[in-house]
Amino acid sequence: MPKGNILLIDDEEQLRKLLSRLLALEGYTLYEAANARNARKLLEKEEIQVVLSDVKLPDGNGVDLAHTIKTAHPDTEIIVLTAYGNIADGVQAIKNGAFDYITKGDDNNKILPLVSKAMDKALLQFRVRELEKKIGSKYSFENIIGRSPAIKAAITLAEKVAPADITVLLLGETGAGKEVFAQAIHQGSRRKQQPFVAVNCSAFGKELLESELFGYVAGAFTGAAKDRKGFFEEARGGTIFLDEIGEMPVELPAKLLRVLETQEFYRVGEAVPTKTDVRIIAATNRNLETEISNGHFRADLFYRLSAFQVQLPSLNQRKEDIPELAMWFIQQLGPKLNKRVSNMTPAFLQALQQHTWKGNIRELRNVIERAVILTDTDMLDAAVLPLDFLWNQQGGDPASLSLAGMEKQHILKVLAYTKGNKTKAAELMEIGLTTLYNKIKEYGI
Repeated sequence: MPKGNILLIDDEEQLRKLLSRLLALEGYTLYEAANARNARKLLEKEEIQVVLSDVKLPDGNGVDLAHTIKTAHPDTEIIVLTAYGNIADGVQAIKNGAFDYITKGDDNNKILPLVSKAMDKALLQFRVRELEKKIGSKYSFENIIGRSPAIKAAITLAEKVAPADITVLLLGETGAGKEVFAQAIHQGSRRKQQPFVAVNCSAFGKELLESELFGYVAGAFTGAAKDRKGFFEEARGGTIFLDEIGEMPVELPAKLLRVLETQEFYRVGEAVPTKTDVRIIAATNRNLETEISNGHFRADLFYRLSAFQVQLPSLNQRKEDIPELAMWFIQQLGPKLNKRVSNMTPAFLQALQQHTWKGNIRELRNVIERAVILTDTDMLDAAVLPLDFLWNQQGGDPASLSLAGMEKQHILKVLAYTKGNKTKAAELMEIGLTTLYNKIKEYGI
């Protein structure tokens, strides 16, 4: 199995062929070029991990070529072959970005170990770059599902603020996708190569949240055996996402306000401030202005956090996006749950669109996951939906339904299960088919 691609650049054909055979025996795939011009063409066409280049080339200098290659292909590693006694070329090549240099004739026994090290480094860099691309693509604005005017308006606002490097406040109900938007804003900013750290402020008590956010020094409290970095230090240079900021204990906003104003904070138990450089994206499902009126949130912190607000629509405000969202969850969850589910019936989709989504997209995902687990076919049908979906479609509350209403709901449930087959429904309910038809007529089903 090939171990990686190597490009040999040397105008001495005999040396090229010798090195090519030697490296091919190690499992590498070899490419050859007699001059810099042909080498640049090959680098544009092929994915080369390691380059071995002579210093003296017919149309250029290998030292200068090292700089050119690293500028255009930063993940490719270059090893320069220098002439005997001309170590200065090798030193300059390293300054230009080369991995290392070999003196021709004297260092033949060092070629294989050196190429191996360079290849390991290059392959790691290629993998990291591919992973970064996948992560960037996963959290890009293009991957936010939905074409409704409400979600489009939110995406447009978020796209505009992403490169601005200012604090953003995301508003919306629980489960509306605030962390997805925060990730997309991060990926659309100059900080995208740096960490993205998400913190749920409602998940910690006051003392624990303070130490988690800002870190602490050894001896600051019982159990603090050694210094520990907080989330603000972990996110240095990147973005920190403070979810459910409205749940933050009232003692902490003063410290957070200091970070916003001075880009510094104090670790727990430390008298010297720590500098940081982070972008803050906050999110809440509460009305912070109401919380301010009730004395539960600081007005000055609100005004600093809300430099730019983005309101995310609830799923009930964008029900035209439900078919696309549901299909996406089906495609994601089917393989994960080892189920060959490919679609949903019109009855299933209708039930989804008529439902009142209190938990928004998170609730929709949970419903799809449950349905995928329960189904025995490749189509999700209304029969695998929770019973409250049928009650919601009728606009009733289970606790307030009359006996006749309950009977109607039961008939609807069974008909959904049998996919409208009245004969089978009557058999399951152990009543006559004529009785079922009379009930259908009576209840206006």
